[in-house]
Amino acid sequence: MSDQIRISNLTKFYGKKKVLSDFSLVLEKRHICGLIGPNGAGKTTILRILAGITGEYTGRIALLGSEDKLDISRKRMAFSIEEPILDKDMSAAQNMEYVRIIRGIPDNSKIPALLKQVGLEDTGKLRAGKFSLGMRQRLSIAMMMLADPEVLVLDEPMNGLDPQGMAEIRTLLPKLVREKGVSILISSHLLSELSEICTDYSIIRNGRLVENISAEELNAKCSG
Repeated sequence: MSDQIRISNLTKFYGKKKVLSDFSLVLEKRHICGLIGPNGAGKTTILRILAGITGEYTGRIALLGSEDKLDISRKRMAFSIEEPILDKDMSAAQNMEYVRIIRGIPDNSKIPALLKQVGLEDTGKLRAGKFSLGMRQRLSIAMMMLADPEVLVLDEPMNGLDPQGMAEIRTLLPKLVREKGVSILISSHLLSELSEICTDYSIIRNGRLVENISAEELNAKCSG
C-alpha cells in the first residue's frame, strides 16, 4: 500500500460543537498534500488527531498502511503542530544535539549534514532567538529529520513568513521528498502559499471536506 496517511469519515465534537464532519484525506508515498482551509476550518484539529494529541473521534485513520497500534506508526513520523519548539538561548547545533539526546538517537554525525540541508550550516554559535522566523522553521524541520521519519506533518509552517522565508520552505520541502523519500502533509490557510510544491490538495471549510484534488486536476480547472 502506498498510502502513508488515510483518513476516512473523521468526525470530532468539542462538547456539543461538531468541528469535523466526515472528513477524508489520503497522503500517498513521496507526495506533498496541502490541507487548505481558512482559520478555524478544522485543520489543526485534524493534525492533532493524527499526532495522538487529541482523541475521542469517530471515523478511521491508517498511518503507514496500518489502522492498528497507531502510536507505533507515529514513531516513524514527525509532527510540528502550531509553534516550533526551540530553545532560543541555544544555537542550531545545540538544539539539534538536545533533541538527539532526549530522543535517544545514538549517532550525532548526521547533525552537520542536516543543518547543511536546511541551509543553517553557517550559523555557528548564533542563538536561535536571533534567527528569523524562516530560519526557525527550517531548524524545526531539521530537528524533525533527525530520526529519519517517513512522514512529516507540518501545521502552517509558512504562517508569518516574509517572501524570502516562504521561498526557502518551498525549496526545502520538495528537496526532502527527492533526497530523503519522505511524504509530507502540510496545512495552510492560503492556497497560493503551497501552489508551487503540492502534488495533491485537500480543501476544508467549516470542518467539512470541500474537495480532494490533485495538482494536475486543479491546474486544469484553473486554466479552464
